[in-house]
Amino acid sequence: MVVYIGKIIMLYLLTIIIIRLMGKSAFAQLTAHDLAGVFFVVSLAAGPLVTNSFTNAITGLLVIGTIHIILSKLTLVNWLNKFFIGQPTIVIKHGKLIKANLKRSHFTLTGLLSSIREKGYSDISNIDYAIIEPSGEISILLKQEFSPVTPMHLNMETKYQGLPIAVIIEGTVQYHNLHLMNKSEQWLKNRLEAVGYPDQKTIFYAAVRDTDHLLTIDNGSGILEVHQQGK
Repeated sequence: MVVYIGKIIMLYLLTIIIIRLMGKSAFAQLTAHDLAGVFFVVSLAAGPLVTNSFTNAITGLLVIGTIHIILSKLTLVNWLNKFFIGQPTIVIKHGKLIKANLKRSHFTLTGLLSSIREKGYSDISNIDYAIIEPSGEISILLKQEFSPVTPMHLNMETKYQGLPIAVIIEGTVQYHNLHLMNKSEQWLKNRLEAVGYPDQKTIFYAAVRDTDHLLTIDNGSGILEVHQQGK
């Protein structure tokens, strides 16, 4: 039993390492070779738990991981992209369906309409372009007259609000994020004490905006915002 548990731990850790080496695209895009690679890695990793082919599983994991990394490198070559990743396909142009492209993508009309509705668009006549990306995701570009109005359209000036950076998560100080803002733990403690939070462990989430150092605190029951006093 001890040996069996040891095998499980080893295979589990090795599987994580191999999948991590495959890169983020293995989860973000799930192209054909990404999906095949993840499937084979998981299958080979689980295989020896019900058989005795432990050595073969290790070899298989390394081989599949190596092949996937090689294929990922090849996708960086432009003319090989269409073979390994594929090309985007336009299925709606100027509010009209392109049936031939839809059929060639093996995408049903029902599936396309469902995906469009999920993105909040019910009328395809309002869509300028709908594109099926190589990953299978659908990108939608609305006609100009149906596009959301932005401050730029209204010639309005906008002010950059900054990025809220987490400094406490579940009572634990995020030292790396403090370092990014060139702030110390003592600075954070002083800020918290000034607004009535002397104990960081009672704070579920706290963030500081990188521009004006607006402090946002969530103690689990509500959110309090406090502007910095001084620097």
